[in-house]
Amino acid sequence: MKGLKKIVRIKNAYATIVFLFLFQTIHAQEKLSITLAQADSLFVGKNFNLLAASMNIEAQKAQIIQAKVYPNPTFSTDFNVYDPDNNKFLHVGKSGDKAFRIEQLIILGGKRKTEIEIAKTNANIAALEFQQLITQLKFQLHSNLFSIGQQQILLKRYNSQLSLLDTLLNAYQTQADKGNIPLKEVVRLKGAYLKLNNDRADLLKDYYASQAILQTLLQTKEVIDFQFSEDEIKKYIKAIPVEELISIAQNNLADLLLAQQNKILAQQNFEYQKKLAIPDVSFNLNYTQRGGAFYNQMNAGISIPLPLWDKNKGNIASSSYKIKEADYNFKSIQNKLFSDINNAYAMYQQNITEYKKAATLYNNDFEITIKGMADNFQKRNISMIEFIDFFEAYNEAQTELARIRKELVIAGEQLNLLTGKEIY
Repeated sequence: MKGLKKIVRIKNAYATIVFLFLFQTIHAQEKLSITLAQADSLFVGKNFNLLAASMNIEAQKAQIIQAKVYPNPTFSTDFNVYDPDNNKFLHVGKSGDKAFRIEQLIILGGKRKTEIEIAKTNANIAALEFQQLITQLKFQLHSNLFSIGQQQILLKRYNSQLSLLDTLLNAYQTQADKGNIPLKEVVRLKGAYLKLNNDRADLLKDYYASQAILQTLLQTKEVIDFQFSEDEIKKYIKAIPVEELISIAQNNLADLLLAQQNKILAQQNFEYQKKLAIPDVSFNLNYTQRGGAFYNQMNAGISIPLPLWDKNKGNIASSSYKIKEADYNFKSIQNKLFSDINNAYAMYQQNITEYKKAATLYNNDFEITIKGMADNFQKRNISMIEFIDFFEAYNEAQTELARIRKELVIAGEQLNLLTGKEIY
């Protein structure tokens, strides 16, 4: 019996040390109290991934400018290095020889216009990729904000209950040492303490995982303290039919719009490859001092490649297959979208049902009862088993309520993600 008492005391001391260490660690860090709107504003202004993606948009817009530019003319010159008849080096004067040539490429077949259109499509794709990134990261931001919001509530309650149990433990340990109560009651109370402390430790793992994600998204080292109300959770309950959500997704979802732009890009590339089979023409104007048939001779010329062997057939055939590939990809994304929205909507409806049911079951009676049970237990009006059973049931109810709230938010945010629009 003495050995058992020693083991229980060691476990209790260890749990208390861990609890105090984690508690001090949390409070030692600076906190950033933030609302949902403030988090969105900070996210858009500071997230490095978004800033990098915005630079890609500007880079693609610059390619439109470049595509509009006409090719530069080419200038070349020849001059005498050594004149063996007169034994002179660099004989380029009036009696020597030099030549100049300027050449301009004329692009035919509408290739330049198609290059401009391709550059514009690439700029549209970059903008849609930016939109896609924002939607995905906002899903992470909102989901993790409401997750830590519920975790904060649970941690506060766990801390309060651990403090209550610690007080009870000290009192019961004193009475057990005096022989006034059996040791098994102390052991049972310590078991409840260790279980709750273990639940708290598991919750802290999830809490810090969410903190890490949020600190990365918001580019801060401070601990995020999310400020929200129950009304902000209730706003996720909206009566919108699934058909309307699918319609919204078809017009707004970046994944689908990107697939459409890729189809356009594939078609443009096909047209461009066909136009590449059309030869371009080069015009030139040249002057030679003594190297031609006459002195100070001026000539004009034209050059054009003859498409005898390379007619770009391979690239044309390849680009035609790319059109079919882009079309199949579009249909695949579209079908997956319909399936994902239908399934996400079914889960969303289930979460609404759970939330509404929990709202009718949970009220202030829980808080009043747990306080009353604690007071009556201290007065020895109820048994250890009754107190522990209710204590554990209360904590399970709190955990379940937090889960239901979090899942409702995540379900709503999932539909925002799948439609590409902030509906909830």
